[in-house]
Amino acid sequence: MVRLPNQTQDSSVEESRDVARLRTLGYVAGSRAPGSFDAVTVYDPAQSYAGLNFYVSAHAPVAILMDMKGEVLHRWELPVTRAWPDMPADQFQGETKEFWRRAYLFENGDVLAIFAGIGLIKVDRNSNLIWAARNGAHHDLEVLPSGDIYVLTRRTRLVPEIHPETPIRMDYISLLDSQGQTKREYSVLDLLERRPGGELAKIEFRPEDVVLVEGDLLHTNTLCVLDDRAAHLSPAFAPGNILVSMRNISMIAVLDLENEQAVWGLRSPRGDSPQGANRAELVFELQHDPQIVAGGNLLLFDNLGQEGRSTIWEFHPLTREVAWFYRGTEERPFFTEFCGTVQRLPNGNTLITESENGRAFEVSPEKEIVWEFYNPERAGEDGQFIAMIPELWRLPPDFPHDWADSAPAAETSVE
Repeated sequence: MVRLPNQTQDSSVEESRDVARLRTLGYVAGSRAPGSFDAVTVYDPAQSYAGLNFYVSAHAPVAILMDMKGEVLHRWELPVTRAWPDMPADQFQGETKEFWRRAYLFENGDVLAIFAGIGLIKVDRNSNLIWAARNGAHHDLEVLPSGDIYVLTRRTRLVPEIHPETPIRMDYISLLDSQGQTKREYSVLDLLERRPGGELAKIEFRPEDVVLVEGDLLHTNTLCVLDDRAAHLSPAFAPGNILVSMRNISMIAVLDLENEQAVWGLRSPRGDSPQGANRAELVFELQHDPQIVAGGNLLLFDNLGQEGRSTIWEFHPLTREVAWFYRGTEERPFFTEFCGTVQRLPNGNTLITESENGRAFEVSPEKEIVWEFYNPERAGEDGQFIAMIPELWRLPPDFPHDWADSAPAAETSVE
């Protein structure tokens, strides 16, 4: 079991507490002042992967479907008080009650949406509530072909082996049926502690990892069910295993739910971060959204591995050899301290959500921006900020949407 370090009141411990405090701050709805740009500022039809864009915006509990030119095709919206009308107001958690942290669109127009730390809801295409599960859902979910749903959930409980007084936010992978009822759940921390030898045995919790602020030990922020794309590399990457990201300890891991153990893991090497836009040494910190791409490489959104820059890494999960990375340029910088997503598109381009700046953009393998979007919605008491985009995803051009408010013919994808 993970244990706390000795609570010596020296400068290094105080500094670790400051870092931990930053790692557990809640999200803000917006922080960047808007410029004089339109919603879609770059669109190269010949090089971008044309499709539909589905995103959530931190200005409201809303999800939006739009085309490549930024035209809104459909909107969904449902406030937390309609999902759980009998829930006491003091149990809603800060900003997380104001917007959907994650949403998933079904082909018939139904949507799953997460109120972070509160629960998961399902609405129909007209935003009517179908069901609401108050299960502490947060950050991420995946719908299985069977209709079952994997979702990250959390409960706070006292774990004396970690701290005798401070309750811990325990992250779980919960398996729900299609109606939101919990069928099974797995503690992420327990699975990490049940690990075999080899590479994963070298990964140990360091004292600074367990300096607790509000008990948020792991801050698991990604859940990805593996397919067969990396199975040839190692049995650890067998289809059905779960790839997770734990932000607060800068670690990614693969969990085998059937045998209830962790089977692979990677933590960023410590030391000075490499500097400069062209340096390709793999360093990541407070990361998001790991996923396996064609050929078996791992794609990762690194928030803070570079001082003042974020980085998208593509690398071999076993050798750690970097195959591709994107870090922006001095003229077009790229950085978000919180949130962020990355999606490898069918034509080889990469779609990136720069969440805090309310920006999403698509880059070619040559790192040219071929599509760029700024959220036209505003946040802040006086609407002075661009609303944060927690996540934006590109759907294929043939994704059914004849039920949408406005449904022009889908554009042809450029391969």
